[in-house]
Amino acid sequence: MRRFFHIKRLYGYILKTFIPLFLMTFTICLFLVLMQFLWKYVEDMVGKGLGIGVLAEMFVVAALNFVPMALPLAILLASLMVFGNMGENLELLAIKSAGIPLLKIMKPLTILVFFISVGTFFYQDKILPKTQTKFYSLLISIRQASPELDVPEGVFYKEIGGYNLYVEKKNPETGMLYDVLIYDVAAGFNNMAVIVCDSAEMSSTEDKTMLIFTMYSGQQFQNSRMGEDDRRQSQEFVPYARENFAVKTMMIPYDANFTRMDEQTIEGSSTSNYVSKNLQQLGESIDSMRVVLDSVNIVDRKMMKNHSYLSFRSGYPADERDSLITAAQLSPVEVPRHDTLFQSKDPGDQSTILQNAFMKADNNSNEFLFRSLNKTTTNRTINRHWVEWHRKFTIPFTCMIFFFIGAPLGSIVRKGGLGTPIVISVLLFIIYYILENVGYKMTRDGVWMHWFGMWFSSMLLLPVGVFLTYKAINDSVIMNADTYLTFFKRLFFIREKRNYPVKSVVVHHPSVPEIKTRFKELSNEIDSFIERHSTTGYKMFWTDEEYDDRLKSIKNSLEIVMEQLSNSRSRGVLAKAEEFPVLIKSVRTFKANSKLARACMYLFPVGIIVWLLSIPFEQRIINDLKHVQQLSVELNDYIHE
Repeated sequence: MRRFFHIKRLYGYILKTFIPLFLMTFTICLFLVLMQFLWKYVEDMVGKGLGIGVLAEMFVVAALNFVPMALPLAILLASLMVFGNMGENLELLAIKSAGIPLLKIMKPLTILVFFISVGTFFYQDKILPKTQTKFYSLLISIRQASPELDVPEGVFYKEIGGYNLYVEKKNPETGMLYDVLIYDVAAGFNNMAVIVCDSAEMSSTEDKTMLIFTMYSGQQFQNSRMGEDDRRQSQEFVPYARENFAVKTMMIPYDANFTRMDEQTIEGSSTSNYVSKNLQQLGESIDSMRVVLDSVNIVDRKMMKNHSYLSFRSGYPADERDSLITAAQLSPVEVPRHDTLFQSKDPGDQSTILQNAFMKADNNSNEFLFRSLNKTTTNRTINRHWVEWHRKFTIPFTCMIFFFIGAPLGSIVRKGGLGTPIVISVLLFIIYYILENVGYKMTRDGVWMHWFGMWFSSMLLLPVGVFLTYKAINDSVIMNADTYLTFFKRLFFIREKRNYPVKSVVVHHPSVPEIKTRFKELSNEIDSFIERHSTTGYKMFWTDEEYDDRLKSIKNSLEIVMEQLSNSRSRGVLAKAEEFPVLIKSVRTFKANSKLARACMYLFPVGIIVWLLSIPFEQRIINDLKHVQQLSVELNDYIHE
């Protein structure tokens, strides 16, 4: 009973540790995603005189819209930090020493992340369609809003539609503009007007729909073609009207108000309403569009059949269209070629036939082109619906995958804080983001099947999570540098060196007769091994269980002798002992005669490649064993002397 409550208290401790860290990391991740959004759309928001309320609403809606993107990264970072802190503080070691495995330690967080994933699914299905509709309608409204008027000095200002404005100098206190040049092309380039004035004032009407330009001491030049169409005259001389004025007022249409787009505009759009639909609505829309697309394909096939190069049959009665062809097949009379029939016609009839054929071909081509564009748009819309449909499942599943990546990786790395976990999380999330975008674009463009493209990142990350969980359960040292160092040493035949310094205190001195006896037994064992395994065939490589066992026995016998020699007080004996090679444990990828070994043996050409790669390692073992025999003889002679 106490053990039962001990585990419950452990679960409570883990949950109390994880939840605050998860909330903190979720806030940080959501803030980073919002900063990415701001960096992307900052040019559309700045300089348009938007109120604080509009901007605040935009950021709140964007935050709600980006919650599914921030959740997987937050879960990954929080699980890394929790298990990294527990590993660094030796808490995991203490819990495991009490007999509690890692999966049982992860059990409360697994349940919590599962509920978070389920909540994410319902959030995407019920809430996200509304927030996405509001987000995109507000974003489009902000993009379409007119920029706030802030005329710079010394450059042309083109933000007023149909007008180019140049101001040499302006007074920021009074708002007066000096040395003003205005190009008025609102009525077309041929009717362009140019206004030059010493100074001008700019204001707007109360409803902010019109700009009022009040200009002082200037001139206006305007083309005056009066409907003249004579090209020669237009090239030689263009008449214009000139007007001098002391004060002139001009009204320019310019809507400076922020007009919010109706959300029903997006919901009613046939190409972008997928953002406003839940799971059921997406499925219904996909089914209906598929029915429409199939009906269009049927119509196209019928049209291609009826309006192909045999379209002349459409002019005959329905029951007699194929009578000529049938008669030609049954009759022994040779049917004249169509070009012979064409050459027998008059030139006028030939021209009429060619024109009719060209018109029919052109009409059919245009109609098929229009239908193909329509089908392409429909296919793209269906793909976008499939993207939204699958995302409602892939994001929750990614949350689970990231937990089973972060928690085992944290227990393996055993580094807490924000340093190492953030680096690892960012790298993993960048990989996930790249894979997710590749799958999304391939699905959107119809290159991959929708289920493969949208689950592409999950299919690649799931084996990583399974592998890390398996390694963490077995207390693997995959993050230990010595493991990879040993692997590369074996790969490039870099030998380990023995080091036997003279010991200051020796408890058990080596027995010379016993060492000689062991060397003799070791030499006989090596002879037997070389005689049987000097050349290993393909089948023997995968099925011979004696190879690894006998090699392990030789290695253990050698290390026992070396352990005895390391207690010697003679520097010569120690120096000779250091020359003995360190035997590698095995060269088999899998245990001989196991299921995996037999699978590799029958799997062509994987088995042959592994066998060929193992030949240099086997030859190295044979050479090392012969070297051991030679050194044992030399050491026996040295000890004898």
